[in-house]
Amino acid sequence: MSIQQEINKRRTFGIISHPDAGKTTLTEKLLLFGGAIQEAGAVKNNKIKKGATSDFMEIERQRGISVATSVLAFIYKDKKINILDTPGHKDFAEDTFRTLSAVDSVIVVIDVAKGVEEQTEKLVAVCRMRKIPIIVFINKLDREGKDAFDLLDEVEQKLGLRVTPLSFPIGMGYDFKGIYNIWEKNINLFTADNKQTISKAIHFEDVNNPELENYIGDSTAETLREELELVTEVYPNFDRDEYLKGELQPVFFGSALNNFGVRELLDCFVEIAPTPRPKDSDTRLVEPNEDDFSGFVFKIHANMDPKHRDRLAFIKIVSGVFKRNTPYLHVRLDKNLKFSSPNAFFAEKKQIVDESFPGDIVGLHDTGNFKIGDTLTAGEKMNYKGVPSFSPEHFRYINNADPMKSKQLQKGISQLMDEGVAQLFTLDLNNRKIIGTVGALQYEVIQYRLEHEYGAKCSYENLNVHKACWVEVDNKKDPAFLDFKRVKQKFLARDKENKMVFLADSSFSLQMTQQKYPNIKFHFTSEF
Repeated sequence: MSIQQEINKRRTFGIISHPDAGKTTLTEKLLLFGGAIQEAGAVKNNKIKKGATSDFMEIERQRGISVATSVLAFIYKDKKINILDTPGHKDFAEDTFRTLSAVDSVIVVIDVAKGVEEQTEKLVAVCRMRKIPIIVFINKLDREGKDAFDLLDEVEQKLGLRVTPLSFPIGMGYDFKGIYNIWEKNINLFTADNKQTISKAIHFEDVNNPELENYIGDSTAETLREELELVTEVYPNFDRDEYLKGELQPVFFGSALNNFGVRELLDCFVEIAPTPRPKDSDTRLVEPNEDDFSGFVFKIHANMDPKHRDRLAFIKIVSGVFKRNTPYLHVRLDKNLKFSSPNAFFAEKKQIVDESFPGDIVGLHDTGNFKIGDTLTAGEKMNYKGVPSFSPEHFRYINNADPMKSKQLQKGISQLMDEGVAQLFTLDLNNRKIIGTVGALQYEVIQYRLEHEYGAKCSYENLNVHKACWVEVDNKKDPAFLDFKRVKQKFLARDKENKMVFLADSSFSLQMTQQKYPNIKFHFTSEF
């Protein structure tokens, strides 16, 4: 098979939503249709002891939330589908933003009762900024929720999208009868007893066929016909080019938990979703079908197997073919590395692969060479852009609670920070270590993982910091800069890359500092 054919087979996408909208459940059901698992485990259902296939960290099982982004792949209708399941919880938003740099399209899951929630708004804003094609899936139709047209309005207004429904619900909640599939012109009737298996659809070429009444009753049939007429009048027709440019978003309705409306979503997705797309580097735009391999690290996951203390760097392949046991250039370190056992994923199962193609995600065993955002190439010196660190919102001193284990603590912190779980700052004044995170839940995760994976205990101390800003200055000998360093001495720290960071204790003092030192630039992301 040629590289172009391999590229055409691939679909790499992320699933994003607010927590509890049913993202992990949808991922499971997609795997079920791909024949990748036989039975789906509901995330919060205690009867099924399996737990969701995509949640493998202990802390996720306890809380029923996804903390790490998992990578899952399966084959469906001769297409290779790569799903990146992202954490919905806002405390892990940073991980999700980075994952969005590795996907070619996105499915946004919305809860029918709660509608559009704040986390969804933030993530969709990032997708729109990068012009990523979006499909919307409105979930949990078997529960009482908002009217379908109201929801479509809300999606348009709050998320700034232009939508067109490709399926439409028949009734809702208690009266939920099924879904009319506008894309394929058929009806799928709902029974609540097919949670773990797959149900069949009834084909209706024409909604005006009088047999419809036999299936869903007279009044429901009439309502459906009126609603579908309204849909064709109000919403634009689906146009694939507009969808690919990020200017039109198809909407599907369903209930992932009851396995309903998921097949319609997947069948349409396989047809319309983009194949791997070109990506910008600091020197040029790289096309997927180029001969030379290139890719970048968007995630690092330590200790996937607690027995082996392994670290995996996840690499999104942008161009060319990645081959096992071939030396590639690590651009930041300027040295060649080769990998004897690159992994492809299927939830907890990993397989060693000989070659991988653009759009694929490969896990490389890492002994500490990789950081998030690193670029690997066949020799060309370039760096891919768009995998930033954000300014944290919570700050605490970290203290060693067990003096005998200081080495383990240092190693643990260093590895967790490379993973991008949080950021480490070291104060210039007394070398005390500060951990900055996007959300407060991160501190529990760090404490838990330090103890269970590294055998180290830590305690935290509160610290009054409003924002961390990366400091940029043209001339280090500038008297104003030297004055800034003297006056603000106790608020200055270094990040892991040894870049200078100013820890402002309030928005007021940050403003005053910016006014007082106009020649110094303060940045809120590390990629400047």
